[in-house]
Amino acid sequence: MSGTGTDKNILDLTPDELEALVTRHGEKKFRAKQIFGWLGKGAGSFYDMHNVPARLLSALAEEGWFIGLPCVEDEQRSEDGTVKCLFSFSDGSEIESVFMKYGYGNSICISSQVGCRMGCSFCASTMDGLARNLTGGEMLAQVLAMRDLTGEDIGHVVIMGMGEPFDNYDEVIRFIRLINDSDGCGLGLRNITVSTCGLIPGIKKFAEDVPQVNLAVSLHAPNQKLRERTMPVAKKYGYDELMDACRKYTEKTGRRITFEYALIDGVNDSEDCAAELAGRLAGWLAHVNLIPLNEVSGREYRKAQPDNVRRFRDALEGRGVAVTVRRTLGSDIDAACGQLRRNRNR
Repeated sequence: MSGTGTDKNILDLTPDELEALVTRHGEKKFRAKQIFGWLGKGAGSFYDMHNVPARLLSALAEEGWFIGLPCVEDEQRSEDGTVKCLFSFSDGSEIESVFMKYGYGNSICISSQVGCRMGCSFCASTMDGLARNLTGGEMLAQVLAMRDLTGEDIGHVVIMGMGEPFDNYDEVIRFIRLINDSDGCGLGLRNITVSTCGLIPGIKKFAEDVPQVNLAVSLHAPNQKLRERTMPVAKKYGYDELMDACRKYTEKTGRRITFEYALIDGVNDSEDCAAELAGRLAGWLAHVNLIPLNEVSGREYRKAQPDNVRRFRDALEGRGVAVTVRRTLGSDIDAACGQLRRNRNR
């Protein structure tokens, strides 16, 4: 576990680590399975764990272990059922999570870092830089807290909120293992999506470690020059190198890759951009997710006009590229990740 000032958060522990903890206290290994199951149910206190000996629970509490569920600092609810929360952890760190309703089920978009250091020029999350990484247990805690807040089951998780997941790779993998474990939440790996702005070493490792998990790449441009204009990461990992890594990912895993493309008015939303992007992706096992930009206060960019969104989609489809326009959810609240946190801290 990474040191964050919350090293005694029991949500961070895998079943094997829990076994080591309870046996150190003289208990049988099955007690770990019981505790892990209670955590997956969203227990907020050790004393909710009715079938676990009080002596063990007291010993854990005395040793400083706690269940690190976040507090709700701010909450916005949309007419379409979207719920956006500003959560805070015990050290005062604040992050955002978004609950969304889709035809295929309920989804949550969670954060992987407190802030972000990638510097994308259209994003709110990166405006104040990176404060710290979240632990796997803190990512899990967002799901548990949102499930409790909404009273709804969550069948899909997207790691696409504040932060760059592959800049916190080990803890993201820990989260995936925690939420997938059948003794806890038991969420299927194919119901998890991780989005990266293009950290190539992470893409390569991801294909080895969890090939069943969905990968999305925030592309937002059809070429190197335009990508550099909005995404500083492009200066380290060039466009051709990134596309080569993505193609190898699809070949190795046999899984379709999703390219996220935020349409910015007058920047990357022309039919020429669409034609160039289609040329890049011809014959790929890939899907393009077009996203009308979430406008951010303090940023110069504006969302593409509806006619341009339609023309861009049609240009891709006409060239044989699988494409959808992301359904706009929560348009009546602060939709872009990082805005609640920034508004509160101004």
